[in-house]
Amino acid sequence: MSLTSPNPAAPNPAAHDADQPRERWFVHRLKVYAADVHGRFRRLKWLALIVLLGIYYITPWIRWDRGPGIPDQAVLVDMVGRRAYFFWIEIWPQEVYYLTGLLIIGTFGIFFATTLLGRIWCGYACPQTVWTDLFMWVERKLEGPRTERIRLDKAPLSARKLGLKASKHAIWLAISLVTGGAWIFYFNDAPTLLREIATGEVSWKVLAFTGLFTATTYFFAGWAREQICIYVCPWRSFQAAMVDEDTYVVTYQDWRGEGRAPLRKSQSWEERTADGLGDCIDCKLCVHVCPTGTDIRKGQQISCIGCGLCVDACNDVMAQVGRPGDLILFDTRSNQVAKADGLAAPVRLLRPRTVIYALIILVVTGVMAISLAMRPTLDVSVLRDRAPLYVQLSSGAVQNAYTIKILNKTHEARTYRLSVEGLANADLSVASAEAQSGPSLTLTAEADSVATYRVFVRVPQGDAKPGSTDVAVLARDLTSGEIGRHASVFMAP
Repeated sequence: MSLTSPNPAAPNPAAHDADQPRERWFVHRLKVYAADVHGRFRRLKWLALIVLLGIYYITPWIRWDRGPGIPDQAVLVDMVGRRAYFFWIEIWPQEVYYLTGLLIIGTFGIFFATTLLGRIWCGYACPQTVWTDLFMWVERKLEGPRTERIRLDKAPLSARKLGLKASKHAIWLAISLVTGGAWIFYFNDAPTLLREIATGEVSWKVLAFTGLFTATTYFFAGWAREQICIYVCPWRSFQAAMVDEDTYVVTYQDWRGEGRAPLRKSQSWEERTADGLGDCIDCKLCVHVCPTGTDIRKGQQISCIGCGLCVDACNDVMAQVGRPGDLILFDTRSNQVAKADGLAAPVRLLRPRTVIYALIILVVTGVMAISLAMRPTLDVSVLRDRAPLYVQLSSGAVQNAYTIKILNKTHEARTYRLSVEGLANADLSVASAEAQSGPSLTLTAEADSVATYRVFVRVPQGDAKPGSTDVAVLARDLTSGEIGRHASVFMAP
């Protein structure tokens, strides 16, 4: 068998591909040099930053008296004591469903805000936005305005450049360290932990988690920045699906701004209008001030976080050239369509989705509030021994053994009367003190704790029903009269 030689005149695909530029599947990040801007939305962002960071850093130091032996930190997640404290509310591990309720309220709260005002959470309240704003402020103060920062990055390494970069990163690390440390204070008593840090007695676990939170803050706010908002954060996709034609979002009025062209000194606005040009003078300042580098003139994009800084920048330019402001503004799509036709669209805040989101928030909040107001201070759990299922004593009586836990949620020791409902002539005794026996038992539980008892229940032979009998174990608080109940069974031959 012979091989056919290829035609030498035929084009070589490999050579042809080598001559063509390869398609790039990945693009290097284009660093965003956000310019400084002044205006009402910038002031609003500073206000949000100060308030939110103030709450974050101050909250662990707020005290709340709960009585002796109970942590007095207003907001504390006590992992050792297995409690979560939020001012007057104390959450036990078995009440984790309250956390579920908070997550539902928070989620639908963001849904509701997004349906009304677009990505306002991303632009003003998201931790990534807040700390990135603070990091960028430090960067501007040390390295100068946008153009100077660009020149500095392009310049060769020098003592000045090295000093500025080192100072910036040192301050970023300090902010990140304070941030990570503040988060650890939510899981430990703040004054005690601060004293341990000062004396070097802090545990390695605290140091490890502080280092972890410091590193993530430094990386996310200092290096990743807008890439977290554009590529990593899942909210960008969720929120984009919740915006409709009546949602207020950052909008470029293309019907007024197009066609865009630089403004010549000798050109009047009447001449621009006659030439078919609009109010946009293509200064690109709206792009330069955007923390994600978004050009809002291209329409709604997933990278826009709805902060409104481009509105401030454009309004400043419009004032300088003598044109009306709000070429870029917060507006709805339906209103923009109406404005282009010279009409006015009504504001529709009450829409099916806003009503549904609001109702869900109100219902879940109401259920949680009622549950917190009416939740018992006593809980009883019962675990019956299964090996053996029962014991028949020499007297003929049938005995079952139970492990009973009495949960005392009050901040004082309580005494309880334990009894069994559903058994005739039942006799109860405690394994550790069988001298105490009878139709009921008197048991105690320390403040804010779980008392565990092993209890034997005996029934005379003639009163024991064959097989399984449904019973209820009752614990009555002798101080308040509150009753805890738990269903179980009694087994007999």
